[in-house]
Amino acid sequence: EPRCTVDRADASLTYSLFLQRFAFSRPVILAGVTDNSAFRALCTREKLLAAFGPFPVRLSTANTFSYRKVDVPFQEYVEHLLKPQDPARLGSDTLYFFGDNNFTEWGPLFQHYVPPPFRIPGTSPAYSFGIAGSGSGVPFHWHGPGFSEVIFGRKRWFLYPPDKTPHFHPNETTLAWLQHTYPALPPARRPLECTLRPGEVLYFPDRWWHATLNLDTSVFISTFLG
Repeated sequence: EPRCTVDRADASLTYSLFLQRFAFSRPVILAGVTDNSAFRALCTREKLLAAFGPFPVRLSTANTFSYRKVDVPFQEYVEHLLKPQDPARLGSDTLYFFGDNNFTEWGPLFQHYVPPPFRIPGTSPAYSFGIAGSGSGVPFHWHGPGFSEVIFGRKRWFLYPPDKTPHFHPNETTLAWLQHTYPALPPARRPLECTLRPGEVLYFPDRWWHATLNLDTSVFISTFLG
């Protein structure tokens, strides 16, 4: 288990301290800040298949500049595509279910999710829900600030501040980057990193580079602050 280099905070973190220490400057893991055991109980394989099996889900290619989208029934994704990542495959050949949700169908599920209690002034939250196989993940990219919570499984995160562009190939998977590029990084060029577990929420500030690697078959939800 690699050492976690991201700050951690617990339920004693106040909103004013969150704004002062983290919101605009650095990522933080929030542990025990919300309780999503009720939401987790609705996100088992059996419950999700029963509720959403026949509905289409939109899959994206797992590369930095994502172009290709594929629609498949949720059941087909879970039974045929939700498998460990092949280390030799390019990101553009790897399909990933995250974020392109039909909110009319998935909306009732998200009503049970308890989002993190902190907001960035002037933003409003939007949810992205995902399920992915072990070894899958999204390579380095950036966008606005947000939170990400693991519901099932473990997810490893790698983060760089906006002024430190990571060295990566946009069509290389995180797994390939971890195997080929990461080991050769001198200490000063290494990312902040951590492994997120169920019940933990990662906050990342605006424009921070990040890449993810699912260590298990994972269910996760992000709250993007746009």
